Amino acid sequence: MSDKKYLAKIIAVDNEGLQMISACCAGATTNVANIKYLKENKVFLLSIERNKVEAGEESKKVNSICKFDFVSSVKSKNIDQKNPELPLELIAIDYLKNNEEYEIDLIFKNNAHISLSAETIEVRLEDQNEIK
Repeated sequence: MSDKKYLAKIIAVDNEGLQMISACCAGATTNVANIKYLKENKVFLLSIERNKVEAGEESKKVNSICKFDFVSSVKSKNIDQKNPELPLELIAIDYLKNNEEYEIDLIFKNNAHISLSAETIEVRLEDQNEIK
C-alpha cells in the first residue's frame, strides 16, 4: 500500500467554485516575488503557502499555486512591487461582473489588493507539496 499524500486540485468556473478556493486560501501567505502575470498568455499565477483547511487538517501546510486564466489586465494597490520579499497574507478572493468582464479581487491584509480583469472565471488551485 502506498503512502501517497493527497494533494488538492480545485477548479473554479463560477461563484461557488471561487468561494471554495477563497475559503481554502484564507490566511495563506506569499510575497511579491511569488506573484507573476504572464500578459501574453493571459495567465496570473500566485504561489502561496496555505493551511490544508479542506481536509480538516489545519495543522498541515502546503505550497500551492493559484492560477487565473483569461486575465486581460492586472492592477494592484498598496503593494510595493520593488520589494520582492514583502510578505502578503491573503484574506479572501472575490469578484464583480462589469459588463462583459469579471473583476476578480485578491484581498490581502493591510488594505493591499490585486484586481484582475478576466473574460471568464477560470481559477485553478493546485497543491504542489506538503511543507514539513
